[in-house]
Amino acid sequence: MRKGSFKGKLILLTVLVVLFGIFLLLKFFFFNGQTELGEIRVVSTPQSVVYLDQIQIGNTPVRQKMKVGEYLIKLIPNKEASQSATWQGKIKVYKNAVTYVGRVLGNSDISTAGEISTLTKMETKPTKDNVGEIAVESDPQGALVYLDLDEKGVAPLILYDVPKGTHELSIYLPGFFRRTLKLNVEAGHRTSTSVKLAIDQLSQQESTKSATIKNITKEQQPTSKASAGDDGAKKIVILIKETPTGWLRVRSEPSIDASESAKVNPGESYELVEEKPNWYKILFNDEQEGWVAAQYSEKVTN
Repeated sequence: MRKGSFKGKLILLTVLVVLFGIFLLLKFFFFNGQTELGEIRVVSTPQSVVYLDQIQIGNTPVRQKMKVGEYLIKLIPNKEASQSATWQGKIKVYKNAVTYVGRVLGNSDISTAGEISTLTKMETKPTKDNVGEIAVESDPQGALVYLDLDEKGVAPLILYDVPKGTHELSIYLPGFFRRTLKLNVEAGHRTSTSVKLAIDQLSQQESTKSATIKNITKEQQPTSKASAGDDGAKKIVILIKETPTGWLRVRSEPSIDASESAKVNPGESYELVEEKPNWYKILFNDEQEGWVAAQYSEKVTN
């Protein structure tokens, strides 16, 4: 009897050890993968109810740990803000990283602004110490990107070797409100930001009105040779338009990376020398030539 009892206990112990081993394997391969977490932070104006994959998680501001993966996020303004439109989009949550969502809800999608930012490790080791990267996308595409008030180029754009620390990122496109935000750059990491711009309806109305007045004025001008000058030839000049900085760079080549030759001011006009896609070559200071962005200038016939 004793021998049988001992054998039974040994079998029971063996079964328990095997079950414990299976539990450890499941914990390591399954449960451990399930606990890979990131964090989301959501802010909005006005305050809104936040849904992730149609599950309500609270009212803004929201700060919550989430499993790694892709989610459909939806913001529904509180009843007090009935004039504001609902917004939704896709976000990604990365392991041990923060995904930030900010939205200013207008009365429609075109009047809504905001950004989605994530911080992830760089794919390649930086060539310098204490630097990171900033990747910028804009909606609409083609917006000008400024970092710490310095023009860097047109979105989509990646800024390399950005010093570690807090920087001011500004996105601007004519006809839309400028969007400015603070970004924290960490060494060896990339801050990816997708910025949605809100349309400036007043500005667009003014542009339409200005264009209409200009067309009416042209129609009212005499068409005889005498009105066009002694030889009858009309002169084409480049008129500098309003810019975010109050001036426009003249560059040595038709490229955003080319060196600066001078600065010209809105309202000034210059003789057109040459034209390339998105660029005009002008004559300034009587004998110098340089390129200005067509985005902030226009051809006018005198």
